[in-house]
Amino acid sequence: MTGNIENENEQGPKHKRDLTRRKVVVAGAGAAVAVGAGATLAAGAFAGENGKAEGASATSTSSDSEVCYRLTSETTEGPYYIDADKLRQDITEDKEGIPLTLDLKVIDSETCKPLRNVAVDIWHCDALGIYSGYESLSTGGGGMPSGAPSGSPTGEPPTGAPSGGTGGGHSEPTDDERYLRGTWKTDKQGRVTFKTIFPGWYQGRCVHIHTKVHVDGEWTDAGYEGGHTCHTGQFFFDEETVLASAEVEPYSTSTTERTTLTEDTIYDQSGTAGGLLTLKYDKKNIAKGVRASITVGVDPDATHDGTDDAVQPGGGGATASPSSSAS
Repeated sequence: MTGNIENENEQGPKHKRDLTRRKVVVAGAGAAVAVGAGATLAAGAFAGENGKAEGASATSTSSDSEVCYRLTSETTEGPYYIDADKLRQDITEDKEGIPLTLDLKVIDSETCKPLRNVAVDIWHCDALGIYSGYESLSTGGGGMPSGAPSGSPTGEPPTGAPSGGTGGGHSEPTDDERYLRGTWKTDKQGRVTFKTIFPGWYQGRCVHIHTKVHVDGEWTDAGYEGGHTCHTGQFFFDEETVLASAEVEPYSTSTTERTTLTEDTIYDQSGTAGGLLTLKYDKKNIAKGVRASITVGVDPDATHDGTDDAVQPGGGGATASPSSSAS
């Protein structure tokens, strides 16, 4: 991926591998407790997130200790990813919708240390379910390619399709639009913020945002180059917030049947580890804007480009075999 950004010669931190992936680390306490396989946790959650991970029990009595979160679940890339040159934090362009600020923190799920200067991609549909680059394919009424027969696969599994990491196939862009897409680097605390709009929905999927995390690359005058994709995931929104958004134009004009969070076949129902965002907004006036946050725990040594065949739902895909990088 290329684009204009200040020259960065700094590389991400060296990752120590002195902990097994069956440990929960309690920051500052030096204590660890065993949990199930594939349930590695990571520290440094945003304020407002659940401070204790499901299935974990901290032995520390320190009031200021941070409990680590699980390795964030891997998901399908979906058909509408574009490795483009939009290096930016504000991806809104001229799209109408509820303002959304997305605060992300990326950390090494094993050491609990923030990952600095890694590249984070996000992309999502507009308020009526349309993806830039694929306007003729993602019609908002199901995302089915023009002329495809009824029941044809759309790349992202419809209701009833198996969950997990099946890639679903990539579609080549059909237009030059790139709204609601962007890439930016994390700061020294592993944080990155994007400005966008609240996503809409389309047939067969709940409301979501796609993401990728790229590591071991280099920031140059041309942009971010090299490295590999260590995480491909999706962020999700709770039903209360989605229902509130559906009362606001242009979301309220959609005639597409909506898939709920519990009906979705990509979200693994594991809460924060599965990509469920923490949301803050005025309950009396969501149109003023929403702030969403989540800590993303990744394995920087892994390769997950969204087409893994062995992703384990809820477990972050730790057993998935590496495939070619999408970065």
